[in-house]
Amino acid sequence: MQLIKAEIIAIGDELLYGQIMDTNSHWISQELDLVGVKVVRKTTVGDNRTDILTAFAEAEKRADLILITGGLGPTQDDLTKPLLAEYFGCGVVEFPEAVAAVTAFFQKRGREITPLNVLQGHLPSCCTYVPNEVGTAPGMWFEQNGAYWMSMPGVPHEMKKLMKDFVLPKLPEIFELPVIYHRVVKTVGIGESWLADLIRDWENALPEHIKLAYLPSLGQVRLRLTAFGNDKAKLASEVAEQIALVMPRIASYVYGYDEESLESAIGNLLKKSGKTLALAESCSGGYISHLVTSIAGSSAYFNGSVVPYHNQFKENILGVKAETLASHGAVSEETVREMSSGVRSLFGSDIGLASSGIAGPDGGTEEKPVGTVWIACAGAGFVETKKLQLSQDRLLNIQLTGVAVLNLLRICLNQDNK
Repeated sequence: MQLIKAEIIAIGDELLYGQIMDTNSHWISQELDLVGVKVVRKTTVGDNRTDILTAFAEAEKRADLILITGGLGPTQDDLTKPLLAEYFGCGVVEFPEAVAAVTAFFQKRGREITPLNVLQGHLPSCCTYVPNEVGTAPGMWFEQNGAYWMSMPGVPHEMKKLMKDFVLPKLPEIFELPVIYHRVVKTVGIGESWLADLIRDWENALPEHIKLAYLPSLGQVRLRLTAFGNDKAKLASEVAEQIALVMPRIASYVYGYDEESLESAIGNLLKKSGKTLALAESCSGGYISHLVTSIAGSSAYFNGSVVPYHNQFKENILGVKAETLASHGAVSEETVREMSSGVRSLFGSDIGLASSGIAGPDGGTEEKPVGTVWIACAGAGFVETKKLQLSQDRLLNIQLTGVAVLNLLRICLNQDNK
């Protein structure tokens, strides 16, 4: 079965200036993926004649389906409609039903229609008029040059309405659509290159119709397996078999699948074990508590937290010894050991977590440079610690510390459940 390729062209200077985020292309890609159409390129083009025509010509070479958003307003800087007419070699003419729809749109809202608004009912003579029931700029469908084209407004709710009512239902009529099946394995605590080395021979032995992508993020790597075929149940079974083959190598790093987050996986582990949690956050400033409490139902296992930013509160609230701070400093293994045990006792929790470090950009020394962080996990009869050497970026260090602390908790919980 032939793979159907699509390209999305988003038009508008405001997208290139960063004044508006292109959420349309993201949404369209997700919808096309669900029906088995592969997006091969996303292009953002400003309001420039040459650039737009070039984008049209290049898309036609690559794609079976070209979806265009933006540039359909009534003003002179909106170039999509006249340039589509130029590209396909036809004139712009009045479509009486389109003019009537625009007129009715304004009348229904008690507003006077202007000559510029009337012009929105003038379309390339070679297009199929697609009514826009929630706006004034019609959709335009073209079937020429061996490809199918759809031009839609850039206003998200108008674009989505046209996609759902016209484009998506039409695709099965014109294409024999394949099935695309995705499964995402989520890992933490191992870098992309180390993970790739670990599973290289497994990856090289994957069947031709199953592809692997590495999707790294902060402290994590997602492994996305994508299978192509025409039987979804069969593809799902084949992908499950491949995951089972690789799992013995990576199981210690895997925390979940698909949309599951690290914090939700931690929550499930805590609920399964019946354990409660408390946090002492110095350098992470409450960020880890935010992650934990972002999960609905976290009150079942999260007792509370403190942010003892200054040493006096580490002593007075958590019971960290003055001699520990004097001898080893706030950023040390000894201090986070006492912090994690202290917060565990303070909140009467089964587990205590702690972080203390130099987030930056200032405060580092030769012995303890910016990005030095100590973390700890304390439970009944044990305290596990880890030293992190992170970056020079403050926000990044806080986020990476959050991932590392939750991963340390995951490791401790898994060891405790064995």
